Amino acid sequence: MEENKEQTTQPHKRRVRYKGTHPKRFEEKYKELNPEKYGDTIEHVIQKGGTPAGMHISIMVKEILDFLQIQPGQKGLDATLGYGGHTRAMLEQLKGQGHMHGLDVDPIESVKTKKRLADLGYGEEIMTVRQMNFADIDKLAEETGPFDFVLADLGVSSMQIDNPERGFSYKADGPLDLRLNPEAGISAAERLKTIDREELAGMLIENSDEPYAEEIARTITGAIRRGEKAETTLQVRALIEKALSFLPEKERKEAVKKACARTFQALRIDVNSEFEVLYAFLDKLPHILAPGGRAAILTFHSGEDRMVKKSFRQYQKAGLYSQVAEEVIRPSAEECVRNSRARSTKLRWAIRAEYQDD
Repeated sequence: MEENKEQTTQPHKRRVRYKGTHPKRFEEKYKELNPEKYGDTIEHVIQKGGTPAGMHISIMVKEILDFLQIQPGQKGLDATLGYGGHTRAMLEQLKGQGHMHGLDVDPIESVKTKKRLADLGYGEEIMTVRQMNFADIDKLAEETGPFDFVLADLGVSSMQIDNPERGFSYKADGPLDLRLNPEAGISAAERLKTIDREELAGMLIENSDEPYAEEIARTITGAIRRGEKAETTLQVRALIEKALSFLPEKERKEAVKKACARTFQALRIDVNSEFEVLYAFLDKLPHILAPGGRAAILTFHSGEDRMVKKSFRQYQKAGLYSQVAEEVIRPSAEECVRNSRARSTKLRWAIRAEYQDD
């Protein structure tokens, strides 16, 4: 009897039903979160131009490989490991000879990617993964020696964007965190508590070219000063909607959407010191490349691209680079249809001079 009683008080909990191809909640997308088991579902989402939850579709893989010209036996670095899609493609070019190094500041995703690559047969004998900021490539090179090829993809991975617990997206409710490494620094919510209107407006202009920077900064800082909360993604989105309430109704929805994207971008850049980190990376990059070594960088907004362009040209003039991209390379129209997150991508490259004293 006692056994029957226990069975009735602890009923079997059924799994949440998969709600079509686009479930609303991240946790309910268990098919998308298991690409090995539900390949058909993954492909269906991709074919419709979406990115499966918890997954990242690598951008401009062919163009990157065409430029890097990877040869078996070479030593390479993926400075922004992410989901590991680019890394896997580069490893395939090595054909089991040489070595790849992958860096990522994210302690959550880097562990998953290391296992994902190991399961594909890329163990430590050919692939080394480290939780390290790519601003520290000089420290890595002290141990490894110079690299024959380097890739840096400056975009935020889709796994981070899609997970509401990370706070990267205004489309789902979650803590306003936005840190690439949630174990270091302060969250965007904490940052907003310490910032004044003028500084926030400047951040929005400098980091994302936000046209309504003054209105948004005034509304957010004013709300916090009155004791209102700006600690979750949806709370900040509501404040942005309030800031733009003066716009005509027919323009407001699209304006709010774009303003939210730019505001979250500006906050993310700030809490992760992304421009400072990129500057350090670009400053050290030519010095960790082997003679004739090749570097490719993917950027996703104008501020990043300007920094890469300026650095490449500066070091070409100094004789450290023999060639740099004169024009950006963009993804094909077909790729943009298949992966909407590719639309703003720009690829620039540089080749280390064959003979040059640092």
